[in-house]
Amino acid sequence: MRLTTRLRILDYLRRHHTATASELTRFLAMTGANVRYHLAVLEANQLVEVVGRRHEGPGRPAQVYGLSRHVLGDGLDELTAAMFDEWMQKQTAAEQEAALVRIAARLAGKIPAMEQGLVPLPRRLADTLARLNELHYQARWEAGATGPKIILEHCPYAAVLNRVPALCRMDAFLLETLLQMPMRQVVRMEPEEGDWQCVFQPV
Repeated sequence: MRLTTRLRILDYLRRHHTATASELTRFLAMTGANVRYHLAVLEANQLVEVVGRRHEGPGRPAQVYGLSRHVLGDGLDELTAAMFDEWMQKQTAAEQEAALVRIAARLAGKIPAMEQGLVPLPRRLADTLARLNELHYQARWEAGATGPKIILEHCPYAAVLNRVPALCRMDAFLLETLLQMPMRQVVRMEPEEGDWQCVFQPV
């Protein structure tokens, strides 16, 4: 693996912001096929992304690459926390609770089998985990004394959770919607204290 070539591509994009494969081919003095291979690896690892297209001559426009949003970062955590703060200040506790239920229902999406009435628990668990993992929770389940324990090994909202703790309540509503049973959080992810999972179980 020619790691130095990829580092040179990343360095070029840091300094020039964007580049086409042809521009990188000239800069690196490599074949176009080699450059496209390294770009594909960087893109697969979420280090670069296509940010546009540019005409470099006759034919189709060339793809323009830049550093990915994952590398550059964004302000979505600050924006999300600020919007929640503004929104929650204007609502009563009951209104906040109702709004979290509605948000959870929207995140749950439509699962056709669940809309048809009674669904066996194994099917509900399978559909729940599938939806949670679409939402990046890295979820799994274990058998528990009171019913299935749902374990979330990743929090998609970790960047804002300390400022918007109501999102944990929303997660409980999301699980209730998907599993069709009341759920409560028994473990909250606290990396600094050694807890790397959120755990929910039936009430």
